[in-house]
Amino acid sequence: MEEGTSKSPSNCEGTGLVDYGDADPFQWDTREDCEVRQILDRIADKWSLLVIALLDNRRLRFTELRREIDGVSQRMLTVTLRQLERDGLVLRTVHAVVPPRVDYELTALGRTLHATIQTLVTWTEEHQPEIAAARAAYDAKQEEPVAQPVAR
Repeated sequence: MEEGTSKSPSNCEGTGLVDYGDADPFQWDTREDCEVRQILDRIADKWSLLVIALLDNRRLRFTELRREIDGVSQRMLTVTLRQLERDGLVLRTVHAVVPPRVDYELTALGRTLHATIQTLVTWTEEHQPEIAAARAAYDAKQEEPVAQPVAR
């Protein structure tokens, strides 16, 4: 369990936030015990996103996932898969063979999340040139020398 993650379900009502209607920038509570925040933290994690993307319409073994995800440690992948399984997004199947074989696949709920992630990836691919241009413009502004006041 992550540090600060509550096991008990909680709602996020009664936070004292102003009602902004449909345009509410505080759609979820920022308290650590808010379940919506916990779920968003989980699914927005880079390792979770990669696991969900890789499991689209297929089953993979742990070693196959680890080989496909550059930079993930064995421990981090184990933790990520356990959390996704706990949240009902990934199904873990243990086969009674020697050596033991374990497969992972998305659940029906996980597949609905994959569709949402794919929309985000598509948006990123479509707007990557604009984002790259904005970054270059920002970085150029940061490199401009700041005029120093003249001492008299």
